[in-house]
Amino acid sequence: MKKFDLIRMALGNLWRRKVRTVLTILGVLIGTASITLMLSLGFGIDQSYRGSLERMGSLNVIQVYNYYGGGYYMEKSVSVRGSGGGGGGGDSETKKLNDATCEEIEAIPGVQAVLRMLDTSVKFGSGRYVAWGQLLGINPEAMEYFDFVVDKGRLLTENDTTAIVFGSDVPRNFYNPKDRRSNWWGYSQDTEPSVNVLKDRLIMTFDMSYGEPQHSPTEGKRPKRYHVEGVGLLSWEGSMNYSWYAIANIDYVKKIIKENERMQGNRRRNQETIYNQIKVRVEDLDEVVNVQNAIKDMGFQTYSLNDQMVEMQKTSRVIQAVLGGIGAISLLVAALGITNTMVMSIYERTKEIGIMKVLGCLLKDIKNMFLIESGLIGFIGGIVGGVFSIGASVLLNKFLAPALMGRMGYGVQVDKISIIPSWLLLAVVVFSTFVGLISGYSPARRAMKLTALTAIRTE
Repeated sequence: MKKFDLIRMALGNLWRRKVRTVLTILGVLIGTASITLMLSLGFGIDQSYRGSLERMGSLNVIQVYNYYGGGYYMEKSVSVRGSGGGGGGGDSETKKLNDATCEEIEAIPGVQAVLRMLDTSVKFGSGRYVAWGQLLGINPEAMEYFDFVVDKGRLLTENDTTAIVFGSDVPRNFYNPKDRRSNWWGYSQDTEPSVNVLKDRLIMTFDMSYGEPQHSPTEGKRPKRYHVEGVGLLSWEGSMNYSWYAIANIDYVKKIIKENERMQGNRRRNQETIYNQIKVRVEDLDEVVNVQNAIKDMGFQTYSLNDQMVEMQKTSRVIQAVLGGIGAISLLVAALGITNTMVMSIYERTKEIGIMKVLGCLLKDIKNMFLIESGLIGFIGGIVGGVFSIGASVLLNKFLAPALMGRMGYGVQVDKISIIPSWLLLAVVVFSTFVGLISGYSPARRAMKLTALTAIRTE
């Protein structure tokens, strides 16, 4: 018997018993929809976790720290025992986070860029306005990889020296120290910033008493004043982590720090820049853990948002397993319904089975006919259940997600409570069809084993 004939006969048999078939398919529908929706809730929570972390920064970025406090310049290496914190590093002498180490990290497979960070406290002045600030020296060629986004102006280039890119909140830090209406902590009460950092003339100095009514005495020469130029203003949303920094070329920052130390009589030999921290951008998110472990093995502490993501995913997997288990119970009940339907079908069609055997129908064709019937019940129930799940997911996201909008543990922002990927729908249809085949296997074998004589005599 041809396969097409078997399928046509199976569909005809199901159609003759429409009520029973519809009720059985309804059971499969409920089971598949339950599993799909339960898993979709788990995917929604997982996506909310990821979205919340991405708002805090890139998941592809690793922060690297020394095991010791460190400073801008150190004359000799520091020997400590590698222990605790970020793990890694079995060497008794911890490596220094210097330019040579940065080059080693850049050579690790998967590393896209390394951001070298050297910061120091400075004071800015523009006319009668002054502002305390944090000057951050970085390598300009890495800015494009670390979420620096300008709202006005441009980013730094490798040829920049006195150019400064300001964080979005720095302009509001300017105040007039002789004006009592200005807050003493440095914020202007004016709605608009008092200084346009991209157009006004700017002075930068290490003299923290610059512009103050009463100058505090300083040892040695008064720090030099540098004329700098604001070339860019960072966007707050795109660069919130740098909103209070003034960012310059790291070579320029190294130069003025050395100049200031010489003016203050600090003449040390073999001055080497030791970074308190750097940032590493990994090209592929799947490689973050491998790169992070490689850096730990070099003897440095590391941290990335991916660390939190791993913990959140563990929690999400447990939630998905529990929710999927609840949905699986419904599908189990549906599987029992398919088995019951097929057993009843055999009892009702025993004589028909006997006639088929007498006419010379192959035993495997009889078995396959019943397997096709049970498989079609699972297949149709899976498709209809998938369509129902999509509709239910849309309603959940439209009405329930807004009610849960806000923070839910781990700082989770709920945007979508239910997410159904396309592969899940396909998997559910395949799984429900497989459940149908398994449920119909025992009744099909029973039909195949019936003797022709016994089947024909059955009333």
